[in-house]
Amino acid sequence: MSSLTKDCLSEHDRQVLESILNPSQIGGEEYLLQEEEKHLEDPQDANAESDPRVKESQRMEIEAIALASEGKLTEALTLLGKSIETAPERPAPWNNRAQVNILLGKEDEAQNDIEEALKLSNKSGRTGCRALCQRGILKRKNNDVDGAREDFEIAAKLGSKFARTQLIELNPFAALCNQMLREVMKI
Repeated sequence: MSSLTKDCLSEHDRQVLESILNPSQIGGEEYLLQEEEKHLEDPQDANAESDPRVKESQRMEIEAIALASEGKLTEALTLLGKSIETAPERPAPWNNRAQVNILLGKEDEAQNDIEEALKLSNKSGRTGCRALCQRGILKRKNNDVDGAREDFEIAAKLGSKFARTQLIELNPFAALCNQMLREVMKI
């Protein structure tokens, strides 16, 4: 009796097997991500070209993100505050400031910024999706599993791959089934 390997399977069968073993990887992920990019815009930034305040706010936000990636968190926080002052109706700098606050260990301030980002984004668009994920992470960290699940479900419907992964991790039955399948398949 010859042993069956992944190489012996058709492309379709490999995709089915992959979806069983890695449920967070849904078939056709490239298509989903392309669709996510098309519909996850921030409508508040639609008039960036015609509104100098929005354009300046975006410029400061991009600069602040670069500072944060260099580890200059205090400077990034200050610049994100200026970005918010310039165009307070934009949800993106609120969400990014929340992330910097989290990195600085200021969860209360982060929570306030996340709530403002969610209000301004109407829990939609790219920033709404990201803010829901951030809030879900904070809720999960604080053992509010049901609250985290609700946020991740909304973000997953918006197209977040990260949120889908979190939902799978929060589902103990899916995790157990996945573990058992891996043991049976010895992969």
